[in-house]
Amino acid sequence: MSSAVEAIDLGRRYRRTWALRGCSLALPKGRVIALVGPNGAGKSTLLNLTAGLLRPSEGGLRLFGEPLSARPDTLAQVAYMAQDTALYPTFTVTDLLTFGRRLNPGWDDPWARDRLARLRLPTDVPAGRLSGGQRAQVALVLALAKRPRLLLLDEPLASLDPVARHDVMALLMETVAQSGMTVLLSSHIISDLAETCDWLVAINQGRVQVSGDIDELLETHKLIVGPREALDTLPERLPVVAQTVNGRQASVLARVSGHTVGPAWTVRDASLDELVLNYLRRPESSALPGPTRQRERSAS
Repeated sequence: MSSAVEAIDLGRRYRRTWALRGCSLALPKGRVIALVGPNGAGKSTLLNLTAGLLRPSEGGLRLFGEPLSARPDTLAQVAYMAQDTALYPTFTVTDLLTFGRRLNPGWDDPWARDRLARLRLPTDVPAGRLSGGQRAQVALVLALAKRPRLLLLDEPLASLDPVARHDVMALLMETVAQSGMTVLLSSHIISDLAETCDWLVAINQGRVQVSGDIDELLETHKLIVGPREALDTLPERLPVVAQTVNGRQASVLARVSGHTVGPAWTVRDASLDELVLNYLRRPESSALPGPTRQRERSAS
C-alpha cells in the first residue's frame, strides 16, 4: 500500500498531558478517510501535526514517503480547513483569492473563480458578512484551489444546516473524483461519513483504535443479538468488541471470521454507525492487530 500519511509512534504532549501518544498508522493515497473519536480524543492534534502546525513531542510523521521536516515544499502539497473555517472577516472573497494566489505556487485561480460562480457565492462581500454555509463553501474552494495532494478537514460540517452540508460535501466529492487527492476528514456526523468515506480511523484517549478499509471492517464485524441468558453459549474465544444488555436482550458486536454461534442468536451486518459507536464506548477494544481478547462475561 502506498501511503499518503505515515505516523510512527507519534505523540504530542501539552505540559503533563498527552493529547496523542503511540500513534502508528499508514493512510493510503487516493482515499477519503474518516477520522472519528470522542471530544478530546486527539483528532485535531493529529490533523495539526499533519498540517505542520504543531511539532511532535515524540515519534515521526511522513507525507508521501518524505519526513515532514525534510523538505520545505512538503507542506505545499497539504491544504487544511479548520473547524471554524477561519477567514479574514474584513477581506472580500476577491481579496481572499488574491491572497491565496500570492501565497501558493500551485494556485488554480480560473478554477476557483469558476467554482465560486457556479455556487453563486458573492465575491465583493466581506467574509464576515457571509452565512455559515457560504463561509464553509468559500473556505473549501480556497483549500481546493491550492491543488493539494492531501486535504485535511477538521469538522467542516459541524455548524452547517442539512442543505449547506450537502452542498459542501458535493463540492468535495466532485473535486476528489477529478483529482484523486487524499482527504482526511474529521466529523461526528457518521451518516455523512458513510456516504463519502472509504477508510476509517478511530482515535480514543489519544491512541489509534481502528484503521482500515470500511468495506472490509463492515464485512468482518457482525452484530449478534439474542437472549441475555444465552451469553454463556457464545464461543469463549469470540473476539468481542462490545456487548450491551437491554432488559432480557443482549447485543454483541464481534469479529466473527471463523466463528459460529448457536441457534439462540441472530447474526446481522453492522452499520458504520454501530461499528464506530461500539468501539468508541470501549476504549480498550481494538481492530488493529494484537492479542485475541476474551469475551466479557459480565453484562454491561
